[in-house]
Amino acid sequence: MHRFELWAPFARQIAVEADGATYEMEGPDEQGWWVAELDNAGPGTNYGFIVDDDGTYCPDPRSLWQPEGVSGLSRLYDHAAFQWTDAGFQPAPLPAAIVYELHIGTFTPPGTFDAAIDKLDHLVELGVTHVELMPVASFDGEFGWGYDGAELFAVHEPYGGPDALKRFVNAAHGKGLAVLLDVVYNHFGPVGNYTGRFGPYLTKSHRTPWGEAVNLEGAWSHQVRRFFCDNALMWMSDFHIDGLRIDAVHAFVDRSAIHFLEQLAQETASLASVLGRHLVLIAESNLNDPRIVTPRESGGLGIDAQWSDDFQRSLFAVLDSGPRMGYYADFGSLRQLAKAIEKTFVYDGIYSQYHRRSHGRSAAHLSQHRFLGYIQNHDQVGNRAIGDRISQIAGMDRAKIAAALVLTAPFVPMLFQGEEWAASTPFQYFADHKNSELARSVAEGRRREFAAFGWDPRMISDPARRETFERSKLSWLEVTESDHFEMLDWYRRLIRLRQSTPALKDGEPGNTLVSFDESTGALCMRRGDVKVICNLGKSGFSLHLGTEDQLLLCSRGNAAERVDGLDLAPDTVAVVRVSPVGAGDHSD
Repeated sequence: MHRFELWAPFARQIAVEADGATYEMEGPDEQGWWVAELDNAGPGTNYGFIVDDDGTYCPDPRSLWQPEGVSGLSRLYDHAAFQWTDAGFQPAPLPAAIVYELHIGTFTPPGTFDAAIDKLDHLVELGVTHVELMPVASFDGEFGWGYDGAELFAVHEPYGGPDALKRFVNAAHGKGLAVLLDVVYNHFGPVGNYTGRFGPYLTKSHRTPWGEAVNLEGAWSHQVRRFFCDNALMWMSDFHIDGLRIDAVHAFVDRSAIHFLEQLAQETASLASVLGRHLVLIAESNLNDPRIVTPRESGGLGIDAQWSDDFQRSLFAVLDSGPRMGYYADFGSLRQLAKAIEKTFVYDGIYSQYHRRSHGRSAAHLSQHRFLGYIQNHDQVGNRAIGDRISQIAGMDRAKIAAALVLTAPFVPMLFQGEEWAASTPFQYFADHKNSELARSVAEGRRREFAAFGWDPRMISDPARRETFERSKLSWLEVTESDHFEMLDWYRRLIRLRQSTPALKDGEPGNTLVSFDESTGALCMRRGDVKVICNLGKSGFSLHLGTEDQLLLCSRGNAAERVDGLDLAPDTVAVVRVSPVGAGDHSD
């Protein structure tokens, strides 16, 4: 027996088609819900809904399984049937985390959850604590980034479907790894979204870059919010996911007394108390608004952390010698990088040329553990013309400097798949749109976007071509090759140093000091008894070391160590533990 439920407040009649037979549903009740109880339906039953006299079925907006894709029949799925073995698992606290973002389809050659399980030992040996999956909700086509999900409760079938995701999470927990999941609540994908046939999930009052905005504040918005909150709670309860990364929260338009994010934070906290397991919410936002990660008790929205774009952009802009286009036009000085490290937001209420307005608000009072720091993520790699990585853009030596700053800065560090061995494979934008007109429109849109960054449109790969997807898959054979293995060893040593050094785990505001010299390219970050000295200039300089100072790491083996110091060549970074009385260095 199964009780079918559907929210469709404006429908005149609803029928459910289950395994070829059609049954009328009762409703709607005062909240717009329709129900039907069928004795002959259960796990494995294929079904769809017929609205009014349309004559064709639509999949369930809350479908847990779409084995034939987003436009196929839904299939009943029993969450209770999976046998979990992760009882008692607790994720590491986020302030102690090393986050690793990956895309299931390109992380391994097969591109499945089960294949990814075989690579978990690599992440454990690297020192990763949290694996962050790019979206896995069901989307149209075989391959894509996942940000055009249409069936948000179902797991993308080409990755292996719902049981395979559970196997992955179960295996990760067995190795001590937490799992975070990227979710998209600001829009639906262009194909396979049938919510408009059922109710006002979207509103014409506001628009986003992807079309009409999600209805978070208008009539019936309480049911729309319930849809997204239930989705979030499902991932964390039924799939044992340890937290969510919420895509582009700046696209939410919500003037309700209780903002959607605050509601989600409150319900997540309640679920955590029921489960007895730590759960976290991480936002992506371009607003530079500290209220997103300010606790609810202090008048904020209560999200645990957010990505720190200002740190990424200021670091990338000083490492890349090329022209600064798009949002990178706002960055490029060591002064800005120093401010990002010390104060989190560079644009904290000052004028932004890119935005053409004053942008942001100070976050200097907040723990810097409320922000994730990185040199590249899926956007910063994939939204480049050829999907190249920092090691290809700035060179291996500067990529090592980037790694050192990411892994010793006061933020929670995040790596992107393959970064740790300077993977040569690109990560490009790909989307398997079967509709030729949509595919053409997406390709043209990408070319227009890249034009803003000064790239030749002829360099842009067609997102719909399978070759674009296939070339973005990691080549694991590289891991043992000389330059790649050297980079991997550098990352492992940096992560071990961070995890074993109390000063590098301190995220309290004001405890990180940065000095710099724009003329020489010298930058020194001081964190307790640890100094990170970077030479980003064109000439070497001498770094004085006290008699009790200790050189912990140096990125280039040709740096000449002397009795009283170190000669730091261009494009080199050194990490030093200083004696209590301190020690001078060139960047001071």
